[in-house]
Parts: sequence; C-alpha cells; structure tokens
Amino acid sequence: MNTRTRITATITGGAAVVALLAAAPSLAATGPTGATQPTPATSANQQNAQQMGDCDGTGAGPAYGRGNGQGRNGQGAGMQGRGAGMGAGMGAGMGAGMGADLTGVASGTLTDTQKTKLTAMAEEEKLAHDLYVVFGDKYGTPFSRVTNAETRHLAEVRIVLKRYAINDPTAGRAAGTFTTASTQQLYNKLLAQGTASVDGAKTAARTVESTDITDLKAAATGVTAPDVAQVYKNLLAASQRHFVAFGG
Repeated sequence: MNTRTRITATITGGAAVVALLAAAPSLAATGPTGATQPTPATSANQQNAQQMGDCDGTGAGPAYGRGNGQGRNGQGAGMQGRGAGMGAGMGAGMGAGMGADLTGVASGTLTDTQKTKLTAMAEEEKLAHDLYVVFGDKYGTPFSRVTNAETRHLAEVRIVLKRYAINDPTAGRAAGTFTTASTQQLYNKLLAQGTASVDGAKTAARTVESTDITDLKAAATGVTAPDVAQVYKNLLAASQRHFVAFGG
C-alpha cells in the first residue's frame, strides 16, 4: 500500500469512530466492565421523591415524634398554667384582704357610736395578734403565719383612728395588756386555753375569729365613711379565712 492509500484509510477509520460515538452516546456511560451506569437523579426528582414520601406515610415517623413532643410540652404548660392561676388567685385575694392601701380611699363622717366600735375593733385586733404570737412561738403554723396578717389589720385600724382623731386604746400597750377590763379578761382566758395544747390553741383562735366576724358585721352596719367601710370589709374577709385556717 502506497502512502496516499494509508492516509485515506486512517481518515476514513477516524470518521467512522466519531460517527459511532455520536450514534450511541450511552456507550460513554459504561463502566470498566461494560455495564451501563445509572443516571444520577436531578434535584427535581429528589424533591418529588421527598413529596411522595411525605404523602405516602414514610415521613410519618418524624412527624409523629414531633407531635408527641409537642403534646407533652402542652400538658406541662397546662399544669404550669393551673399552678400560676392558683398562685395568683390566692396571693391576690389574701394580699388584698390583709393589707389594703387606704391612701386613695376617701374619708367620711362617723357617729360617736361608730367611733366607739372602731376603738373596740382596735383592741380585738391587738388581742388576736398577741395571742397568735404566743401560740406561734409554741406551735408554729398556722398561728405564726396569721400573726403577720393581724399586724397589718391593726395597722389599718390605726390609720382610720388617726384620720378621725380618735384615741388609740392600743397605743403604748405592752403585749398581752389591754385598756378595757373585758378585753383583758378574754385574753387571759384564751391564753390559758391555748397554751394547754395545740387543740386548745386552735379552739381559742376560732373563738377570736368568730367573735371578730360578729363584731365586724355589727360595726359595719350603717357606716357610710368609705375608708372605715373598706377597713371593715378587709378585716371581715380575713377573719373568715382565718376561722377556716384554724379548723372552723
């Protein structure tokens, strides 16, 4: 074969190879063994597969797990909500009853009889306070807790006594001492009863609170002075709670 013949054959053979590759592009995707390699999935295919998985239930596992987690959190939040509700309700109720601010409450007028009853209430609040201090030191709660309330009650009564220029029968009096003989006698009797036993102390405390409830209702009758009426309302609500606290 001469030189021209060999060149022509080579060119013809190369064109045939090019033509063969163009006609069968899948040959370029074959592996070393000649097996056809899989075509990689596009992002669109992956998205469709994910959507199908979510719809046919294959994604229900994670979703179920998240649902359970939210359910447990929801129950926990509910319990906290109940706790907050109780705390707020009890705290606000007792706080308002035991220590109201009278700064913005207007004064009015009191009759002589109403003034006398107001001074009597001051002594009753002091009696309760002094007894509960002794009982609290001896027995602890609930007496020690209620003692703080009685301190605030007496402070409220003293505020209105001062507003109406009424002499405070408890001013300067030592613990366990009272201006009126009847109050002193009652204190001595209840003190002896309460120091004998814890049950006796609770019985004495119920006597104090039930007496307060009766006297407060009577004292509040006919009172038009807003500040005094508010004090009586506060003290009455507190005495009713204390009566229950002592087993009433």
